[in-house]
Amino acid sequence: MNPADRPSRRVLARVRSPQRGHERDIDVFLPPSYRRVKRRYPVVYMQDGQNLADPHRAFAGTWELERAIAALAERGIEAIVVGIPNMGEARVNEYTPFVDAKAGGGDGDAYLAFMERTLKPLVDRKFRTRPEREATGVFGSSLGGLICLYALFRAPETFGFAGAMSPSLWFAGRAMLSYIERDGNPPARIYLDAGTEEGAGTVRDARELAAILRDKGFGDDRLRFVTDTGGRHEEAHWARRLVPALEFLLQPVAGEKVRRRRRLG
Repeated sequence: MNPADRPSRRVLARVRSPQRGHERDIDVFLPPSYRRVKRRYPVVYMQDGQNLADPHRAFAGTWELERAIAALAERGIEAIVVGIPNMGEARVNEYTPFVDAKAGGGDGDAYLAFMERTLKPLVDRKFRTRPEREATGVFGSSLGGLICLYALFRAPETFGFAGAMSPSLWFAGRAMLSYIERDGNPPARIYLDAGTEEGAGTVRDARELAAILRDKGFGDDRLRFVTDTGGRHEEAHWARRLVPALEFLLQPVAGEKVRRRRRLG
């Protein structure tokens, strides 16, 4: 890959969360054109940040994020991606807004406040972002997907799109399904998927959530639901679905200028 076509990575060191009492290094992946042009970009806040691009830090392989960013750039879709690492044993607490009788958890509101009130303002100050809700999204898998769905419905004034790969909808007696069903209908876009090798319950819950969203009025322009035949609950399988997922979520906000340039050309 030509170095000019590669994304670049910056590190925000020791970002403290007053809401959670933790410090963590935040990875910020900038699109290839960031160094060449002075424009602003949509932002995607991705969970389990240590699994995105660094094989030395990843739990079980990476999402090959840098390859995905480069592939999207070739399609004229560019965004800033913020990788937020989980805090190990605190991961369950941070990624769950409800308490599960066996797994515990339930500190998701504090983690959401960290993303909204601490991290997003910091990223918006330091980088050329598009800070409006339509151009700000969240993305994650498993419990990371769960908290992203919650963030979208809990804070629609901040987030305009969410990607949830293989979300752990089973958590706390499938409380997220009930929460979304009775909550509002934010003007948002959602990517949702599940792999057939993740178990019948995972696919069933994802299909039920898709049905709930469609009943709320999420049409094909706002909801992309994918059942991945043979898909398993692991990074390599999420990585292979990442480019089309981000393309669906980002195209309305990241592809607009590209479409305009092509028309003018």
